[in-house]
Amino acid sequence: VQLQASGGGVVQAGGSLRLSCTASRRTSSNNGMGWFRQAHGKEREFVAAISWNGSNTLYADSVKGRFTISRDNARNTMYLQMDSLKPEDTAIYYCAVALRPLSGRNADGYRYWGQGTLVTVSS
Repeated sequence: VQLQASGGGVVQAGGSLRLSCTASRRTSSNNGMGWFRQAHGKEREFVAAISWNGSNTLYADSVKGRFTISRDNARNTMYLQMDSLKPEDTAIYYCAVALRPLSGRNADGYRYWGQGTLVTVSS
């Protein structure tokens, strides 16, 4: 599976962005998906995860209440709606596909990764 992430850009603090991640083929009920991010000089960290049918979601505490993960399986696409953005949200955002229904916070649980899209939040 190849993943294409898009939607990054430059936004002022308090603004919003919506990231998209499109898979090259249809996913199955065993394919949970997730978003991770990596800021400059820091390790990759978990952002959010979603089960195949969207009934289960998981968020990092740092983004809970501000970010919303969703997916449209008919379009093979996952989204990350990011609101009330803060400068500390600045990072490269990566999408990933797991080989289990909901993989969670551990990056090792994801098999396929996109190339990343840069989000820059200015103060």
